[in-house]
Amino acid sequence: MGLDLESISEATSGAIGSLVSTTILYPLDTCKTRFQAEVRAHGQQRYRKLSDVLWEAISTRQVLSLYQGLGTKNLQSFISQFVYFYGYSYFKRLYIQKSGAKSIGTKANLVIAAAAGACTAIATQPLDTASSRMQTTAFGKSKGLWGTLTEGTWSDAFDGLGISLLLTSNPAIQYTVFDQLKQRMLKGKQTIGDKGSSAEALSAFSAFVLGAVAKSIATVITYPAIRCKVMIQAADPDNDGTKKPKQKSNKTVPGIIYAIWKSEGLFGFFKGLEAQIMKTVLSSALLLMIKEKISATTWVLILAIRRSLLLTRGRLKNA
Repeated sequence: MGLDLESISEATSGAIGSLVSTTILYPLDTCKTRFQAEVRAHGQQRYRKLSDVLWEAISTRQVLSLYQGLGTKNLQSFISQFVYFYGYSYFKRLYIQKSGAKSIGTKANLVIAAAAGACTAIATQPLDTASSRMQTTAFGKSKGLWGTLTEGTWSDAFDGLGISLLLTSNPAIQYTVFDQLKQRMLKGKQTIGDKGSSAEALSAFSAFVLGAVAKSIATVITYPAIRCKVMIQAADPDNDGTKKPKQKSNKTVPGIIYAIWKSEGLFGFFKGLEAQIMKTVLSSALLLMIKEKISATTWVLILAIRRSLLLTRGRLKNA
């Protein structure tokens, strides 16, 4: 089928949007992750609310530590969004070509989104695990990416992969809802360009609202799995930067579920839900808003680069 330029355009726009939104919201992401990773022990809690994490950073003069792991998170976010958007766009176009359908139904959209999410989870799991460990390490004690990845065995870098694969349903739900709402909003409008979809664009406000609604729905449905994943990937409690043996029983899905149930009960599976919604909704809404606004420009740039390369190749052949 050759190089799919439209898929590359979608992937690039999504990756850039992810990079910007991740950087802007990273301190909130760190607070959220540390809050989610804590399990109440004997009635005691270090963080009773999300703001306690921020206050700890301020009181210990470690505000900059709220950015520990930002480089790793940005790398993971850029790669994951590029892989996801490329896979999602490519699989969607492939489905239309093979089926001859003019549009994609909800069921097919879910399958395509889940397939793209699975590819993304496998490709970026070590970076995702490293990022969570760096965020939950004691303030000022975080190691670099290589130091974090080499603390344990290679298999430790893939902690939480099973849940990550399960959570492919999250972006699958999110982008399916977003696409369906977008199609309804753009229905009846004439598109410009040979490819059609590359010229479709929502206003910034519309993209923000639709992104927020779509992510809220996906987050509420999948949150218990999200919290379990964070706890599996988190650094050991009271990590002071030295190597400590892992308690593998507490790093398994059954172990985490038992720990939450025993210490916090049923509602413990939803601890931090408000923080998760606030962070992910803002992040996803910003991502989709930025992607929608730069997608047309990205498409034009890619076509210009392609034309330049073809002209250069032609000149070399004629030389």
